[in-house]
Amino acid sequence: MTEDSSAPTPAFPPGFVWGTATSAYQIEGAVGEDGRGPSIWDTFCRVPGAVAGGDTGDVACDHYHRPEEDVRLLTGLGAGAYRFSVAWPRVQPDGRGKPGERGLSFYKRLLDLLRDNGITPFVTLYHWDLPQALEDRGGWRERDTAERFADYAAIVHDALAGWDPYWITFNEPYCSSITGYAEGRHAPGAREGHGALAAAHHLLLAHGLAVPRLRTGGGERVGLTLNMSPAVPASGSPADAAAARRMDLLVNRQFTEPVFGGAYPEDMAETFGAISDLSFREDGDLEIIGAPLDFFGLNYYYRIHAADAPHTEPDPARRTAFDIGVRNVTPEGGVTSGLGWPVEPEGLRNTLTGLAARFPGLPPVYVTENGYGEHGDDLGDQGRIDFLRAHVAATAEAIAAGVDVRGYFCWSLLDNFEWARGYAARFGLVHVDYATQARTPKASYHWYRDQIASSGA
Repeated sequence: MTEDSSAPTPAFPPGFVWGTATSAYQIEGAVGEDGRGPSIWDTFCRVPGAVAGGDTGDVACDHYHRPEEDVRLLTGLGAGAYRFSVAWPRVQPDGRGKPGERGLSFYKRLLDLLRDNGITPFVTLYHWDLPQALEDRGGWRERDTAERFADYAAIVHDALAGWDPYWITFNEPYCSSITGYAEGRHAPGAREGHGALAAAHHLLLAHGLAVPRLRTGGGERVGLTLNMSPAVPASGSPADAAAARRMDLLVNRQFTEPVFGGAYPEDMAETFGAISDLSFREDGDLEIIGAPLDFFGLNYYYRIHAADAPHTEPDPARRTAFDIGVRNVTPEGGVTSGLGWPVEPEGLRNTLTGLAARFPGLPPVYVTENGYGEHGDDLGDQGRIDFLRAHVAATAEAIAAGVDVRGYFCWSLLDNFEWARGYAARFGLVHVDYATQARTPKASYHWYRDQIASSGA
């Protein structure tokens, strides 16, 4: 997929934000320091076979002890913004009660560094690290967890509002609910039907409950980040078209419709009626979930090519919410990333234009994650450069088509703990030697630095 490096730089509007992103459990380490409590990922990493290589986030990139070094990397990149997450177990080790000041002091220190270097913070309040104590009480299956999250959001807001960050309530509630409670591939590793759908709903409810708790000062900018993988039929058959619609519901529409459309998708009962009565919904929830936002964060990596397939579990009453009769197919002859994901930048453009068309009141959009994963220690990483160039161009095409896109964040600043893939997968602009914690900018770091500079940011 190598492209002409002399191609003109796409045009971006004045004030367009360029940044990178990370998350707490993936880079911080220091899981037992300064009063931090265990998260569901600390527990999940101890399950034999759950994470490649038996890896854990115990040390990760040791960012907790190296924020100055990592902010220097951001400064060298010319990034105007940095998206990071706050670890709920650092703030409330048990998910409730009085906050831990030592944990909050780390984020204050990081925010000071960003402010001193002219970098705008985008603070994600939840990037998958639920306090284990709340999971022991039912986790996101339970409505009470949504209430606890709203309390936590208020605590973090009160502590960090002085740095005037952009607030993102949740990162990718699909992964927290379906990947974690239905597919079982992520923490907490459950394989459920009703419980997973309840988790998806309660995550959205928690988002809505948190929004007014983050607006107490009047000038806050509050948003939500969803991962979206457009589902396209693997063939022209009606069966594959129906499979793509089911997958679109599972991954995309059960989140976008309540948030932006004020309604649950009409085909929820048809698709999931055999596994759940959807009784977790209550009157008034849609009004809470649909609280107006100041911006929307979109994470895009690849499209899903959906083919009709038999259910894994023949008995509908025992199916998980992930078992919807769909098989993902990799297109023949297509370009894939080092992890085997289809590289289709048109999917990013079409997602942006499609959202704007479906939801006329869509708030300004930031591409809050987009990146290329591979195995090995490739400092030349031409595949990542080609991927980023094509997706930056796709973003520019969406802007030219009239979509109000305000920024682009590359995932990720650093190679890091990539969840169930452990340290085998690398997404970073900066290579991390996990044995020594040495940071080495890759060729893609220098390409992205030049892209930022040439854009006039």
